[in-house]
Amino acid sequence: MNSHSIVVLDAKTVGNSSVFKSFKKLGNLTVYDTTTADERISHIGNATIIITNKVIISKDIIDACPTVKLICLTATGMNNVDLEYTKTKGIIVKNVAGYSTESVAQHTFALTLSFLHRTQYYVNFVKNGTYSKSGLFTHIGPGYWELQGKTWGIIGLGTIGRRVAEIATAFGCTIQYMSTSGKNHTHDYPQRTLQELLQTSDIISIHAPLNENTYNLIGKQEFSYMQAHALLINVGRGGIINEEALANALRENCIAGACLDVMEKEPLPVNSPLLAQDISEKLLITPHVAWISNEALTCLLQKVYTNVQTYIEGV
Repeated sequence: MNSHSIVVLDAKTVGNSSVFKSFKKLGNLTVYDTTTADERISHIGNATIIITNKVIISKDIIDACPTVKLICLTATGMNNVDLEYTKTKGIIVKNVAGYSTESVAQHTFALTLSFLHRTQYYVNFVKNGTYSKSGLFTHIGPGYWELQGKTWGIIGLGTIGRRVAEIATAFGCTIQYMSTSGKNHTHDYPQRTLQELLQTSDIISIHAPLNENTYNLIGKQEFSYMQAHALLINVGRGGIINEEALANALRENCIAGACLDVMEKEPLPVNSPLLAQDISEKLLITPHVAWISNEALTCLLQKVYTNVQTYIEGV
């Protein structure tokens, strides 16, 4: 068993190198916090097993590292690996699914409620001393509205989308959905076209993968369909929303606001249209953290460990 050479290419994306200490039981372990494009070949070396989250494993890397037999992803998405080429080379690629359903669903509501309740505004009102000087027991300020009775539109009714639907229903929302693949025809909730969903939803949350069907799914035309009080949430993948179009939609009051945990380029470029000061109060952005609850990370690493162990025991 210990003859296998295991290399972790980007441990920092799931915490730090210490979270992989148990993998020493499975083989000769080397852990790198990060791996740049130029470092890929030297870091992989003669490894038989690669563990990575986002490092691009392309055809040229595969050809340059012929000892690789297994690529384990610390993620569900597999778009950073040339899957067609690995198949021709007999390389096994294993991802991890289902580890972050509760984490992502919870973060969806953390964003939603923080935005709707203007939490940061009210916290600052107290912390900066204005409340203490106000002479009133309360401060209505911008106010907020309830989820009860609102229509929640879900784009991508997979495992996470369904969990969000369950929670939103508990808040008293009416659920409707749009299938990005065109293959999901559940009878649990009414299915809408994208235009219908955008026109009739108070809140729209995205839980879809990024592919040819979803890239720039929400652009200038789509924002024109939405209601002026609508809130758009993306915890799926960056690139599904056209960010320039979003910034303009917020600026022109086509929608009330947006909450994002994913962006097309990560980290967010300093010159991103989403960082414009004139729309900052209409945007709530977190740095791709919906998936990182303590429980989700523990489950993720356990599943990756099982993938490596299963492979080793089978060869």
